[in-house]
Amino acid sequence: MTPEPGSRRGRRNDPDRRDRIIDACLDVIAESGVAGASHRRIAEAAGVPLGSMTYHFAGIDEVLREAFTRFGTEISERFETRMAAASDLESAREAVVAIILSDVYGDPRELVLSHELYTLAARDPAYRELTSAWMRRSRDALEKWFDPETAHMVDAIITGVSIHRALDVTDRDPAEVALAVARITA
Repeated sequence: MTPEPGSRRGRRNDPDRRDRIIDACLDVIAESGVAGASHRRIAEAAGVPLGSMTYHFAGIDEVLREAFTRFGTEISERFETRMAAASDLESAREAVVAIILSDVYGDPRELVLSHELYTLAARDPAYRELTSAWMRRSRDALEKWFDPETAHMVDAIITGVSIHRALDVTDRDPAEVALAVARITA
């Protein structure tokens, strides 16, 4: 039997397999947490053979790092886009409010992924490199509108208010977010 062009030993190449595994890893973490992210569960979620995990990644830690790196990059890009669209100080404040209420942490899946990464980074210094890079990108985007000290405080309030909004059993008035941002950036 002659292998088909673009295939190996008669099997079709799957150039997107590694990316699907990384995406599936994020889905598994969102559903079951880092503790539930095993090679088997990720491979099943990605629809790939279990052996693909060890073919593409040295171990589960590499899969987790790649997945959280992708997640942080996607969030940072949206954050930067929102801040870059601001045209004056007031629209920059509005952008920060939108980031808190909808862009970055408005989605329950992303909130869970963020918390999983924070927990992992709190326990493993190697993952702090990812969270530090994420925070640095956020502050860089904020510093286009706010001085470095204010940008640092705004970055902290974005994370803190998002966590409070997610974990509080009482719905809060979104106007409180705008008030907090206005006070910090006054």
